[in-house]
Amino acid sequence: MIKQIKQQQSDSVNDSCTDCGSYVDIGAVVEADDTLLQVNLNGDNALAQAQALQQAALERFSDTKANIEQQADSVTLSLQFAFSVEKMIFQLEHAL
Repeated sequence: MIKQIKQQQSDSVNDSCTDCGSYVDIGAVVEADDTLLQVNLNGDNALAQAQALQQAALERFSDTKANIEQQADSVTLSLQFAFSVEKMIFQLEHAL
C-alpha cells in the first residue's frame, strides 16, 4: 500500500518526518478530493462480488454513487463517496 501511495502523491510531498520519526505525514495520505474507489474483480463470481460490495457501500454510506462495468474477463466497480474518510473506512472494513 505504501508503494501505491508514493506513486499517487505529488513530487512536492515530503513523506519522512525527522522530528517524530514517522514515515508518512497523514496529510500526504488523506486528500479531501480522494473519493473515488475503483475495484477490479476477476473470476467466475466477479459480478456477484461487485454487487455485494456495491450494496455494502450503499447501505453504509447512503450518498455513495456506484457503477459496475463488465468487461470480457473482469468487472470494475466504481464507488464515488461523498467524503474521503468514507472511502478510507470502506476500504478498511472490506480489506481493499
